[in-house]
Amino acid sequence: MTLIELVVALVILSLILGVSGLALASLRPPAASDASRARQHARAEAISTGTPVRVDSVLFLPDGRALGSGVDPLTGAVRAPR
Repeated sequence: MTLIELVVALVILSLILGVSGLALASLRPPAASDASRARQHARAEAISTGTPVRVDSVLFLPDGRALGSGVDPLTGAVRAPR
C-alpha cells in the first residue's frame, strides 16, 4: 500500500462523511405553525390556571378538552388547521 493510495482513501472517506453530515443536519422536524403554537399555549394555560381559555374559535377547558370548530367531537382533540 503506497502513500498515494492512503491519501486517496482518506479523501474519499472525508467526502462521504462530509456529504452525509450535511444530509443529517438538514433532517430537522418542521417548525410548528403560529396557529398550532398558540393553541398549544392556550391549552397549557387553561390546564395550569383552571379557567377556560379561547383562541381563534376554539375554547380550551381546564381538563384539557377543546370545544369549537376544528375540534374532533368525540375526543376533544384539536385538528391541524388546513
